[in-house]
Amino acid sequence: MPVLTCGGMRFQHRWDEDPPQPIPPDNQANLEKTVLRALELGIRHIETARGYGTSETQLGTVLQKVHRNDFILQTKVAPQADPGDFEKVFLTSLSRLQQPRVDLFSLHGINNRETMEWTVRPGGCLDRAREWQKKGLCRWVGFSTHGSPELVEELVSGGRFDYVNLHWYYIFQEHDHSLEAAYRNDMGVFIISPNDKGGMLYKPPEVLTDLTAPLSPMAFNTLFCLRDPRVHTLSIGASKPTDFDEHVSALEKLRDVDQILPPIETRLREQWETSLPARWREEWQRGLPHWSECPKEANFREILRLHNLAVAYDLVEYARMRYNLLGQGGHWFPGQPLGSLTAEEIRPYLQHCPDPETTLKRLLAARDLLAGDKVQRLSRTD
Repeated sequence: MPVLTCGGMRFQHRWDEDPPQPIPPDNQANLEKTVLRALELGIRHIETARGYGTSETQLGTVLQKVHRNDFILQTKVAPQADPGDFEKVFLTSLSRLQQPRVDLFSLHGINNRETMEWTVRPGGCLDRAREWQKKGLCRWVGFSTHGSPELVEELVSGGRFDYVNLHWYYIFQEHDHSLEAAYRNDMGVFIISPNDKGGMLYKPPEVLTDLTAPLSPMAFNTLFCLRDPRVHTLSIGASKPTDFDEHVSALEKLRDVDQILPPIETRLREQWETSLPARWREEWQRGLPHWSECPKEANFREILRLHNLAVAYDLVEYARMRYNLLGQGGHWFPGQPLGSLTAEEIRPYLQHCPDPETTLKRLLAARDLLAGDKVQRLSRTD
């Protein structure tokens, strides 16, 4: 496995894959150039998913021009209540990819107890995927997730999977226990969306750029992740051939991370501590109800996390984007924004917080800063 992956979500033409429609020649040409550039750079791992619109079909056309031993292919299919339906989707994926097998197969989006049950119960989707493995239709079986740290750690600790695709990067290290469990179980760890969900690092705020100098925020995040021996590859969701360049350049410094990163991490930590009062930093999560127990299912915890990042690192645009996705993501990004909730409606749900009035004040400040027009999700399954 290379330490960088060519992610196939952003280079496709459209999100609707059915019914099939012609792909514009310029889009297909760009996709081909992007994939070939990845291979030229040594980025041999190419990943896509059934939920990525026309990505599988377009990629399949390109891969016919590449020797099969020159790439490692991964696709992902969401678990379903009926393993038979799950298998039909997988076989369609193989057909669209024009491949007899994939090297890596992920059960896509085990994000809650329901999708977990569909996956791990006897005779469920995981058992079906292991049957495909025995038949040579896939070589390794893993899962992707946007689930809670508790759910992910349980899945990783069970010894059921060969690898995991999950979110973990500088601004979101909540799956640290899962990384440790994966390491103990000799599992591969594939980091999802380090650039977009990692802070929209392709257009970082000046504050963050200054803090990570002499590296760019994107290069810093790349090295931060890859420094950890528990992490094996980062997905670079490329939309054009040059999208790999900054990451490849960062790799030239990978051997020197122990000298380069600590001063940057010190500045980031000092900025965090200067921007957020000590008591708030230590206690902001304590006593918060689960989003399903909040009024109108408002995701208090995520809203406050985003507000903290906006205040400390000026990640306002990123926080605004994520805030306005609440309510659209289903189990991929659960809960709702504050909406029109009043202080009187919110206050009773904060009674177990160490300082309910400060928590209330920051929730309302988050809405004032982040609420705006709804934004369209990048993917149905992101």
